[in-house]
Amino acid sequence: MQQENAAAGAGQASAHDDVEAWLQPIPESQRTRKVSGQFWIWAGANLAPINWVLGALGIHLGLGFADTVTVLVLGNLIGMLLFGCFVLLGQKTGATGMVLARAAFGRRGNYLPASIQALLVIGWCAVNTWIILDLVMALFGTLGWVDPTAQNYGPKIAVATAIMAAQVAIAWFGYKAIAAFEKWTVPPTIIILVVMSAVAWFGMKINWTYAGPAGNILEGSERIAAMSAVMTAIGIGWGITWFTYAADYSRFVSTEVPKRKVYLASVLGQFIPVVWLGILGASLATNSGEIDPGKLIVQNFGVLALPVLLMVLHGPIATNILNIYTFSVATQSLDITISRRKLNLFVGFFSLAAVVFFIFQEDFATVLDAWLIGLVAWVAAWGGVMLVHYFWIEKRWPGNPARLFDAVGTKRLPGVNWAGVTSLLVGIFATWLFMYGLVPAMQGPIAVALGGWDLSWLAGGVASASTYALLGPRVHRKHLDSAPKAPASQPAEEPGLAGVGGPQAAPAEI
Repeated sequence: MQQENAAAGAGQASAHDDVEAWLQPIPESQRTRKVSGQFWIWAGANLAPINWVLGALGIHLGLGFADTVTVLVLGNLIGMLLFGCFVLLGQKTGATGMVLARAAFGRRGNYLPASIQALLVIGWCAVNTWIILDLVMALFGTLGWVDPTAQNYGPKIAVATAIMAAQVAIAWFGYKAIAAFEKWTVPPTIIILVVMSAVAWFGMKINWTYAGPAGNILEGSERIAAMSAVMTAIGIGWGITWFTYAADYSRFVSTEVPKRKVYLASVLGQFIPVVWLGILGASLATNSGEIDPGKLIVQNFGVLALPVLLMVLHGPIATNILNIYTFSVATQSLDITISRRKLNLFVGFFSLAAVVFFIFQEDFATVLDAWLIGLVAWVAAWGGVMLVHYFWIEKRWPGNPARLFDAVGTKRLPGVNWAGVTSLLVGIFATWLFMYGLVPAMQGPIAVALGGWDLSWLAGGVASASTYALLGPRVHRKHLDSAPKAPASQPAEEPGLAGVGGPQAAPAEI
C-alpha cells in the first residue's frame, strides 16, 4: 500500500524506482549483464584523497617507503580477495549485505549489525566530506579567495553543505544514477591522476630510498608495530571495511554473468586505485612527512594544484554516494518503513552535523586512525561469521534464499541467532585485545604486551569465524528442520519475494 500511494503521488513512478524504494530481491529482468559497472563503481569509490592520507600514514608513523609499499600491496591483495566473496553473494541472492546477515544473526538479531552499519556510514560520509572540504579550502587559498592561514569556519561549513547536497542528490536516484555517475566520471579522473603521478614520480625529488626519519629509523619490534598499524588502516583492514557494502551493488548484476568476471571486475576496481593512491601519498610524504591531503597537493604540485584539485573532488563524492545509499538500505533492514529516498535526506543531515564536528578537530590524524581501527573491530568479526555461514554452512545444509525476505516472526529464520550474535561479540572482543590505536581506549592489553603490534583484524576474524563454525550449524539445521514445507501440489515460491515491503514491481530495463 505504501508503494502504491507513493507511485500515485509521483504521477508515473518507474518500476526501477519501485524496486529500490523498499527492501526486496532484485528480479532477473531488472539486472544488468554489463560487468564493467562493478569496476567503475568500486574504482570511483577508492579514487579518493583519503587513500593519499592513508598511504602517507606509514611515513607519518616512521616507516620507510619500501615497508609502506610492501604493506599496501600485500595487505590489499588479501583484503580485496576476500571482498570479492561478498560481491558474489549479492549477485547470487539479489539481497543487500544486511539482509544477507539475517541468516547468520537472526531476523531480529540482525538489528545489531545493521544498526552499527547505519551509524558507521554516517561517520564515513562525514570523514570523506571533510577530506573534500580540506581540498576545496586549499584550492580557494591557491586562488586567493580565502586566507589559507585562517580557520575559515564559516566558508568550510557553507562548502560542506553544498557538497553534501550534491551527494544526496546523486544517491537520491538510486543504483542506476550511481552507476552512470561512476561510468562517466572515473575515466577522466584516472587520466588526471596518471598525469599527476607522472609529474610527481618523474618530475619531483621523490626519495625512493627513504628509510625513515633521519636518526630515528625504526627497527625490530617498533618497525613491525608500525607496519601492523598501516596494515590495519589501509592494508587488509581497508578491504575488510568494504565487506558490508559489497552485496548492495552486486545484487544488480545478472546471475547469467559468469562469477569469475564479476569477481575480477570488483576486486580490481578496489585494488588498483587503493594501492596506486596509497603509493602516491607515501611517495609525496617522503619529502615532508605531511599527512594533510590539501597540503600534500599544494606543497608538491604548485601551479598544477588547480586542475588536480578540481578533478580529485570527484573521489570522495563517488565514495559518499555509496555511503548514503548503503545507509538507506541498512536502515530499512531494521524494519523501518521509510522509503529509501527519505532516508537519503536523513543521512545527509546527520552526516553534515558530523562534518561540522570534524571541522573543529585539530588532530585529524588521531580521529582518522581511531575511526578506521573502530571499523575493523566490528567488520572483521562480522565478516568471519558471514564467510563461515555462506561458504561452509549453507554449502552443506542449503536454505532457501527467499526466507531472507520473510516478515518478522517467520519460522524459517531464528528470531535471534544466538550463535551468530555470540560469535560477533567474541570477535569484537578479540579484536580489541589485539588492537593498538592512537587512542588509549583502543589499545588492547595483548597488543600493548606485544609492543604495539596490531593484529586486530586477524584476531577478530579468526575468533568470530571459529566460534560460529562450532555453534552455527546446530542453529541453522534446527530452523531448516522446523521450517514449514510447501505441499507437493503448490508451485515453488519465487526466490526472495516473501514478506517484502510492498507488491513486486513490474519488470523494467536497466
